[in-house]
Amino acid sequence: MPDPLRIAIIGPGKVAHLHAKAVLETPDAELVAVYGRTYQKAEDFANQYGIRAYSDVYDMVDRENVDLCLVCTTHPAHREPTVAALNAGSHVLVEKPLASTLEDCDAMIDAAKRNNRQLGVISQRRFYEPSQRIRQAIDAGKIGTPVLGTIQMLGWRSEAYYQSDAWRGTWADEGGGVLVNQSPHQLDLLLWYMGEIDEVYGVWRNLNHPYIEVDDTALAIVKFKNGGLGNIIVSNSQKPGIFGKVHVHGQNGASVGVQTDGGALFIAGMSTITDPPVNDLWTVPGEENLLAQFIADDTAFFTTIDATVHYFGIQIAEFCEAIRAGRAPSVTGEDGRKVVALFQAIYESTRTGLPVKL
Repeated sequence: MPDPLRIAIIGPGKVAHLHAKAVLETPDAELVAVYGRTYQKAEDFANQYGIRAYSDVYDMVDRENVDLCLVCTTHPAHREPTVAALNAGSHVLVEKPLASTLEDCDAMIDAAKRNNRQLGVISQRRFYEPSQRIRQAIDAGKIGTPVLGTIQMLGWRSEAYYQSDAWRGTWADEGGGVLVNQSPHQLDLLLWYMGEIDEVYGVWRNLNHPYIEVDDTALAIVKFKNGGLGNIIVSNSQKPGIFGKVHVHGQNGASVGVQTDGGALFIAGMSTITDPPVNDLWTVPGEENLLAQFIADDTAFFTTIDATVHYFGIQIAEFCEAIRAGRAPSVTGEDGRKVVALFQAIYESTRTGLPVKL
């Protein structure tokens, strides 16, 4: 049996607890340390999990012989500890989004290449069974070339949510609003299914959250390099939250879709996932009658797991397998950069009133 991979967490905030619990359930992995800019917070976190606290990333990676760091800081603060961990010799898996700017993404990707380390970004909704089913259908040619992809994410964030942490709802410390914080999972799925983007025209607004600086709603029209089209609607303005969906329509007329989130959308450290992810659309020729069974199977499985932790664990385990095998993980830093490029293009298009080429 190989020695367990030694894992550390950077940033002892709310989502870090989900990562810690996922690591504890991951075979051949051991949670050993936590870094925090405020040592007392790191120490409080460390005491909960029986690990050691540090206030220096280099010192932590060196002393604890860390194989993998999980970065759970606020979005604009991803770059500095990620580059430090990579330079110190650790692989790094970053909470979504990879960063809030392309400059930060590029610095992180360059550091990974320079140090021959793996860099990935948390995209656990890719590992949902209904999400995987769509990818498999596309790969098998069941819908032909994907020609139209859509996102509808209609959720809610209250004033209490934005007041729960000082960084929320600010450009400086959150890096943006619904585009940066809530929608990256759906944006990632759209890109995973539809491929590279050619051009984006978008607009954002703050519809009903006057106490924050950033976007609570954004829309975009996307042209993909394969000739396909896309439409994006994401919002935190529908109380108490409706759903998050990604649908893909193929050149042969067949359509597939996933409802990744239902009802009130999940908030890390503040709520649970109440509705199972399910395929809500499936018109593949000869498979139209499978949808009811897909929903039944996925709903039944949902009752056997803690979905707030389970899919983090799957991605962390896959990343650990990639480290051991010396290969790239299934979700790379470059994948994370594509999501940042998309939401940054929507921000730029709003500023200029013009389409943006990627």
